[in-house]
Amino acid sequence: MQALFETLQMGANALKNRIIMAPLTRCRAGEAHIPNELMAEYYAQRASAGLLIAEATMVMEGNSAFWMEPGIYSDAQVAGWQKVTDAVHAAGGKIFLQLWHGGRACHPLLNNRKEPVAPSPIAIIGDEVHTPEGKKPYVVPRELRDEEIPGIVIGFRQGAENAKRAGFDGVEVHGANGYLLDQFLRDGSNKRTGPYGGSLDNRARLLFEVIETVSDIWGSDHVGVRISPLNSFNSMIDSDPIGLSSWLATQLNDFNLAYLHAMRGDFFQQQSGDILSPIRKLYKGIIIGNMGYTGKEAAEAISEGLLDAVAFGTAFLANPDLPARIKVDAPLNQPDPATFYSPGAAGYTDYPVLNA
Repeated sequence: MQALFETLQMGANALKNRIIMAPLTRCRAGEAHIPNELMAEYYAQRASAGLLIAEATMVMEGNSAFWMEPGIYSDAQVAGWQKVTDAVHAAGGKIFLQLWHGGRACHPLLNNRKEPVAPSPIAIIGDEVHTPEGKKPYVVPRELRDEEIPGIVIGFRQGAENAKRAGFDGVEVHGANGYLLDQFLRDGSNKRTGPYGGSLDNRARLLFEVIETVSDIWGSDHVGVRISPLNSFNSMIDSDPIGLSSWLATQLNDFNLAYLHAMRGDFFQQQSGDILSPIRKLYKGIIIGNMGYTGKEAAEAISEGLLDAVAFGTAFLANPDLPARIKVDAPLNQPDPATFYSPGAAGYTDYPVLNA
């Protein structure tokens, strides 16, 4: 396991190990979307990670997709996140904020009847969203007009500025899992014409504009990007995910990012293939791998040079002391899916640690 416990220079941040906590939406911020003391406790418990990547966080008001997820567009949210970053830093950790827009995954019942927006008027199918009125099907989004897209970029810029005010060590641009930036990237959800549709250059234009404006605030060596070209979550599909991965890996070299965070597979196994090998071959910076790694597999991937670090999701959710458990090959607590998105401390801050 030694490879996981080597230090790593990740852009401007020196990490104490290569075990990353993946961004995990936990819906504990309440209806006002304001981070709180419970969230500060949760993240501080997991500060032994080399880096914590905080959950998907709304950069613009009125774009909720989970009901009680946090935002970063108001002064109250900045103050709430400051409690989190202070707690993590006091525990010796580092934390990035994931900047996010839900796009077509948002729902009118979560946003004062506001219609969701997307690159094309194509709804998420085969799934439902939790709302105050119970589970509801997703609705057909409104297609964004070209002249509206600069406003999205401004929203990400404001989110980046607010994240800096809140004391984060950097930010991650969420370009994965079927949310707005990913919706533009993949040809299954982007059927538009014009400057933001059609070719790979055009479909990636919004992502690159967001990276540029966020990097202008932070410096690109404080900015990471997450992608998931294979993942079919939120009805996502692409006609050539390997080609998309390879092309993105090459283009992202121009940004001098802190890291590229790639999800290697598909939650629903509708698409398959190896995206990490071409990314490793073509991308010159730090690569974080994610999705279903054991400690042993993660250490092997780092030792073999395929990855520089590995992000753990549900394992970190249920094991606040995950690095210590990996180091001694201790059994892991099993996560309780019933409490993934429920309010309160149960299944959030009450998982036991070793030798407690």
